[in-house]
Amino acid sequence: METISSSGGMVVAPHMAAAKAGADVLNAGGTAVDAMIAAAATIAVVYPHMNAIGGDGYWLIAPKGGDPWYVEACGWAGAKATISAYREAECETVPTRGPLAALTVPGTIAGWAKAHEIATHLGGGLPLRELLDDARRRAREGIIVSRSQSDLTAQKLAELKDQPGFADIYLADGAAPETGATLVQERLADTLEHLGHAGADDFYRGDIAATLVADLEKIGSPVTRADLRAFEARLRKPLTTRIRQGHLFNSAPPTQGLASLIILGLYDRLKVARAEGFDHIHGLIEATKRAFLVRDRIITDPGQMEENPADYLSANWLDREVSRIDPARAAPWPHVGDPGDTVWLGAIDAAGNSVSFIQSIYWEFGSGCVSPRTGILMQNRGSSFSLDPDALNPLEPGRRPFHTLNPALARLDDGRTVVYGTMGGEGQPQSQAAIFSRAILHGRDIGEAIDAPRWLLGRTWGDEATALRLENRFDPDLVRALERAGHQVVVMDEAYSDTMGHAGMIVRAVDGGLLGAHDPRSDGGAAIG
Repeated sequence: METISSSGGMVVAPHMAAAKAGADVLNAGGTAVDAMIAAAATIAVVYPHMNAIGGDGYWLIAPKGGDPWYVEACGWAGAKATISAYREAECETVPTRGPLAALTVPGTIAGWAKAHEIATHLGGGLPLRELLDDARRRAREGIIVSRSQSDLTAQKLAELKDQPGFADIYLADGAAPETGATLVQERLADTLEHLGHAGADDFYRGDIAATLVADLEKIGSPVTRADLRAFEARLRKPLTTRIRQGHLFNSAPPTQGLASLIILGLYDRLKVARAEGFDHIHGLIEATKRAFLVRDRIITDPGQMEENPADYLSANWLDREVSRIDPARAAPWPHVGDPGDTVWLGAIDAAGNSVSFIQSIYWEFGSGCVSPRTGILMQNRGSSFSLDPDALNPLEPGRRPFHTLNPALARLDDGRTVVYGTMGGEGQPQSQAAIFSRAILHGRDIGEAIDAPRWLLGRTWGDEATALRLENRFDPDLVRALERAGHQVVVMDEAYSDTMGHAGMIVRAVDGGLLGAHDPRSDGGAAIG
């Protein structure tokens, strides 16, 4: 896979249309943040199975030479989303599809608005209507259905086809659209056009809010007008930790950013000499197990947390915890993973401003519910809540659900800045660690690091076994060594699997030169601005 270089700006995204939309904004004089808003809007149109404006988003925005701002744009559970209401509806768990899965306020647009404020501070802040223009046009004129959209629609057709509003937009005569077919999203185009003129606030406190809530109320979603009216994205401090090469940054709870940082903090302390050998892959897998144990024990709505996540990123804790990793044997692993569908995008402009951004609807097509008058597809992030009031993440109005989303950014001691990330739910921390360790800690070419075979520890959709899944390009000798060490290995039929996420990375050198690449597992790439 080719690494792209630039002396100006760069945007990477899992769909090339989004990367080009961002690059066009850079060429028009926008900052990396402006470019990312444009790319985020376009990818919500051209990759609807992976994300939508009815979902959530997280931003790390770093001005040149400074630590990043962290924008948290995750919605809370609606006022009518109570355990008693779901029990009365005879639910044993929160549904994963349908109106009762569409139970949280969409945070994405509020995140765009907060990011736009930061863009203005950085000398950008191009008019929102210009930033949304590419997305609006594509929604109106029609997009070309990607292979992954066609395949995932077909795979999940039984659980999506009868959800309110879904078939009218995303199916062709009741069936999954063919790859290469044209998909028009007229009502979504209207919504994007209205946002461009009225402003992002209209999504929560204007005409769009009123229309969206009326549609949601009609189908039985627990999100109310008051829920939207009260919502705003928050500017918070990111989590950070130190490794030998510099400082790493990631998103704070309720996300799993803590796990991503713990993995790299522990792996750095293993002092592995080279990439791709047993010590590299085994070390990252075992670090993942330690990180996930912490994540699953403490991460919840930050207002409800009883422990400080920063304690698990201190040098003292990481130094102690790394001793629990056996360099030769696999620890038992009964953990059950969660699926997820998400997009990660990155941008760096010529001035050195950097953005690592992620937005999601949780599962493919989220709840499957579409507001017919706005074209907004609603996420199902709230299905991660528990109906057990004593659980770590119990359902209650105003509470934020656990998030797999976590954009990553690094400031290295040699002056480089790195933005990187991936989609992939449970696999996000694992794929982040794979590409960062290969490219940054072991010095591999960025394109090669992203292209190289990856793994996923945990359960995949429709499979009851918890195992270590490997793409089939790994050296057979390495596979056997992992098995001898006690890993339950399953070699997949695929050389490049969507299960491993759609990863990307941009590295900015001290002289301003950029190197970047995006995943061959996706439809994306890097575009120069």
